[in-house]
Amino acid sequence: MSPASPEADSTPYELFGGGAFFTSLVHAFYERVAEDPILRPMYPPGDLAPAERRLRMFLEQYWGGPTTYDAERGHPRLRMRHASYPIDSVARDRWLSLMHEALAEQALAQEAERVLWQYLVSAAFAMQNIPDEMPASALPMTED
Repeated sequence: MSPASPEADSTPYELFGGGAFFTSLVHAFYERVAEDPILRPMYPPGDLAPAERRLRMFLEQYWGGPTTYDAERGHPRLRMRHASYPIDSVARDRWLSLMHEALAEQALAQEAERVLWQYLVSAAFAMQNIPDEMPASALPMTED
């Protein structure tokens, strides 16, 4: 996936495997979410299938595939769209854990998996909207 590679003219969407790859990845992820005690409560009843579709469309568009997400929903505005959901480090890490399991099932080439995983980690950290508490040892020292 470097500029000097023979696939340089291909989009990441194509290199990952196109729509079939993203459908499989996101479906495997949401199968896990459906059973997860931390993430499942964040979804209103009946919202898993629509959420699965939205994530699939977003990832496809982000990686150079169809622009259906933009056509249907406009600019992603991910932070704004996730603002009403309490996402702390526990939820963030669970999202990453379930996504990592789903990604591992996809048998991507190592470099492609590394690139995709790096993005997913960055995105998960960006969606966290409840800051971690600063450990007492990191607080400034005060004189009594």
